[in-house]
Amino acid sequence: MKLDTLKHGFAPTFMPADSLVDYWNPGVTDALRHQDWAKTDIRERIDLTAWQGFAADLPRDPYVNQRWKRMSWLALNDQGDVEDMGQCPMAQGGAFNDAESMADRLRYYDPLTREFMARPDVKAFVSAWARMWSIGAHEPILMQITGVRGEGSIDPLQGQGIHADGCKALSILVLNRENVAGAENHLYADKAGAQPLVDITLNPGDILHLRDDRLFHSVDGIEQLESEAPFERFIIIINSRFVDDFQNRMLRRHFPEAVLNESY
Repeated sequence: MKLDTLKHGFAPTFMPADSLVDYWNPGVTDALRHQDWAKTDIRERIDLTAWQGFAADLPRDPYVNQRWKRMSWLALNDQGDVEDMGQCPMAQGGAFNDAESMADRLRYYDPLTREFMARPDVKAFVSAWARMWSIGAHEPILMQITGVRGEGSIDPLQGQGIHADGCKALSILVLNRENVAGAENHLYADKAGAQPLVDITLNPGDILHLRDDRLFHSVDGIEQLESEAPFERFIIIINSRFVDDFQNRMLRRHFPEAVLNESY
């Protein structure tokens, strides 16, 4: 058939491969299904050095000392393309956030830059993430670049301790980890921490997926490894399908047509 097609002057037609099918390493979906968490890396999928550059000009977090942050609400449209939904505050109820500086407060942040969101590898990441979690069109997805830098030591969670973020789908991608001791991630089956599951240190390019409505997590404090240079650790947090009533109320107010996870 191919030879006959060429003989008559027609170029053969090939269907484009679905680039999202093999985005995640084999076993990620099964691990999530059986243990509610999975660790993998996407160093071959993104330009990690370029992504790290977007942490350099993050605004200071006005609510948390020594933290820098940008965040945007995203969604897939009916054609499956990633779109910016516009502004909505971050809202975590006290049941999900124990920190006095953050619990039960509306928090507003500058959005992720257009330059970052225009990158093909960023769009592919968000699309592949949504596909992995079966996030459909018009479901709000919160994506943040956030982190800490400084000298001495710091609690990167700023008092949250063992907690859940108030959603069903949550992933944490480490962008950089410079001059850092500590910052080990811990997963638990209970909020008290009496049932530890796993301890994980994430390096740049590593990503941890977890079913946030079934597990609890924390991260150790950060200490400066060498006194001659400051420490720095920045991450991307991406999550969706919120079970926090406070956040869902804000989403409904700002995005009346959004598809929300309001029955759970």
